[in-house]
Amino acid sequence: MKYQYFLSAFAIAFAAVGSASAQTMSHHHDDHADNSIGQPGMAAKADRTIKVDMNDNMRFTPDDIQVKAGDTIKFIVTNNGKIRHEMIFGSDAQLKTHYAAMLKNPEMEHADDNQITLDPGKSGELVWQFSQAGTVNFACLQPGHYDAGMKGSVTVAANGKTHKH
Repeated sequence: MKYQYFLSAFAIAFAAVGSASAQTMSHHHDDHADNSIGQPGMAAKADRTIKVDMNDNMRFTPDDIQVKAGDTIKFIVTNNGKIRHEMIFGSDAQLKTHYAAMLKNPEMEHADDNQITLDPGKSGELVWQFSQAGTVNFACLQPGHYDAGMKGSVTVAANGKTHKH
């Protein structure tokens, strides 16, 4: 009887681990589907290129970016740190919700157009079209990074006028 109980408990635990492993491989979010933060852009139609550095001081450089509504920006993102970092676009609420999920599942990998995850020393492109005036936030949601201040914002100006604070 004890042996059967052990096997049943093992099977349940194994199934739970298998399920969790499937979730950590990669996932998609539809949080940005409402278009309030924009949509994926095409590199060939980029209005300009902006280089963004991520580092182990838990900062983006630059962390305050100015664009115009309708601009498509090709971000060349470089991880100059020694640990994994990412750049994810979203509203403040979307980023906080996603960060809470990352804290529960730290091995989560991303496969969405509004984000890029880079291992140390790697670079990549993130192409985004900012469709509406307002503020679009970005952050690194690796556990501990957001809390340490690894975030920034894109100010999207209407009518071609940028406003710097």
